[in-house]
Amino acid sequence: MFHSGKNPKYKYYINAYTKAYFPHTLLRSWFKSKLKALEKRDDKEYILSRVAYYNKLATDCTIDQEAWGKTSSPIEKQKRTHPSVYFLDTMEYARWFPKHLKYAMLPGDITSVVMKLDKVRHFVVLNDHVEFEEKKDMAIFRGGIKSNKNRWEFLEKYFSHPKVDAASTDDAKPEWKGRLLTLRDHLQYKFILSLEGNDVASNLKWIMSSNSVAVMPRPTYETWFMEGTLIPDYHYIEIKPDFSDLIEKMDYYIAHPDEAKAIIRHANEYVAQFKAKKREDLISLLVLDKYFRITNK
Repeated sequence: MFHSGKNPKYKYYINAYTKAYFPHTLLRSWFKSKLKALEKRDDKEYILSRVAYYNKLATDCTIDQEAWGKTSSPIEKQKRTHPSVYFLDTMEYARWFPKHLKYAMLPGDITSVVMKLDKVRHFVVLNDHVEFEEKKDMAIFRGGIKSNKNRWEFLEKYFSHPKVDAASTDDAKPEWKGRLLTLRDHLQYKFILSLEGNDVASNLKWIMSSNSVAVMPRPTYETWFMEGTLIPDYHYIEIKPDFSDLIEKMDYYIAHPDEAKAIIRHANEYVAQFKAKKREDLISLLVLDKYFRITNK
């Protein structure tokens, strides 16, 4: 539990429930001061560009009030979700706003107005002390395959392949099930597969924070990580949707380690932008502020 590399959930829940009882009136006052301070920030344009990326609602868009009334609820009446992280992560920022304002929360990887939800699972950053040259000249994949055509087809191609340590983590096909590995076990390999499952590939963030290279087809899901801005063969190694060129790409970057290390450097730089906690909080607040101003006219 303490050495897997994952975020410890007990810390997350202690922090989340502590914030839930912070006085609402103080938060409203602080938010106003944050808005004033934004005007003087050197990174103002960067912040606003992120807000526009996550919230693409036009200020003059028309809201179907009847449909809105059926799907939305006031902040003060938001029901608990399962898992509760969606509720807690939303309320971390929604509680800064007047409690009568309405919103419609859609848990999951849905391209609408995007918030940083289930971050305890998705936003894992690792300190990798193993240099790329010291890692195995292999790729690794672990993940569930039940009801997942994409990952199933990958294992059909590469289970038992000498250059790929590939196995499932469920019993959908028992002969493909492998032993569970920690995140740090994965870091012994030069290449780590990041394959979308029923939604986004949750391992992409920690792979891109490591000294291994993320390998994947071009992503189709959009989250707070802004997957749509990732550049193939610059932030990650892109392979075909049918995975047919995986070995060819691996062999190339094994023979050209400097190019692989450049991708790792670019990936690490990309992840770094999400580490500024106070700025990330401000962006989340501004995304919701824009949302409430448009939908609660």
